[in-house]
Amino acid sequence: MKENEVQNLGNKIIEKIKEIYDPEIPVDIYELGLIYDVLVNEDNDAKILMTLTSPNCPVAETLPVEVEEKVKEIPEINNAEVEITFDPPWSQELMSEEAKLELGFL
Repeated sequence: MKENEVQNLGNKIIEKIKEIYDPEIPVDIYELGLIYDVLVNEDNDAKILMTLTSPNCPVAETLPVEVEEKVKEIPEINNAEVEITFDPPWSQELMSEEAKLELGFL
């Protein structure tokens, strides 16, 4: 797969992830800074490294599954796996300018 094809697939994944909103905050999880990395290998398997706003987040069980299912909707993706990490822990500094503006932090 060519580099630009991988980049396009990465962008498609990000667009899908942006459809998922935090249930308590009116901002999508990408702009919220919960997605740390999106990787796609040569077999079109995606791995998403993400965090939660806190270890006892009420959607800790369902949000990673929702991300996997959304990414698997992309026809070119064979498989998707989400890995949760708390290193580094999530903080408001990880939010995009758009999210900070939406939540009144700017």
